[in-house]
Amino acid sequence: MSYIVDFKNVSTFGLESSPVVEALAGLRANEARYFMNKYKHEFTVVPASESRDTLDYVNRILKEERDIEFAAKPLETSHFQVENIQFSYVFYEDGLALNVMYTVDDPKKRAVGFKLSEGMEIPKELEGKFKFARQKSKLAGTIRGSFFVIKKEY
Repeated sequence: MSYIVDFKNVSTFGLESSPVVEALAGLRANEARYFMNKYKHEFTVVPASESRDTLDYVNRILKEERDIEFAAKPLETSHFQVENIQFSYVFYEDGLALNVMYTVDDPKKRAVGFKLSEGMEIPKELEGKFKFARQKSKLAGTIRGSFFVIKKEY
């Protein structure tokens, strides 16, 4: 069952098992606000158990590009296209939000982004491999983020 993320009234719906549930809900709402403000797109998520295709796609890119396999349980995903960009999101139980930005017509604008919820440790799969920049958010507190550029076609 899909769920439109409300960034005005932040809800923890679907994320209750996370030890950083409030921060993760704020991070998810922050993403929803971004897409509404920039693209007038309603950010919709589905339970990870109902979105095997999105998980397989994201996991394939992580494995083939950087040999990364997360141990954390995926809770929700989102997959959509705005303008010429396909976006895939995975929200993990440990507080990690991952997104794949895949520009359909420009191979130079494709990347995987990582955002860490406030209060979570850097996942062991990313430790020492990425530098994280900090960003303040009214909805999510302090977000730490990093990314890598996708080199292959998917």
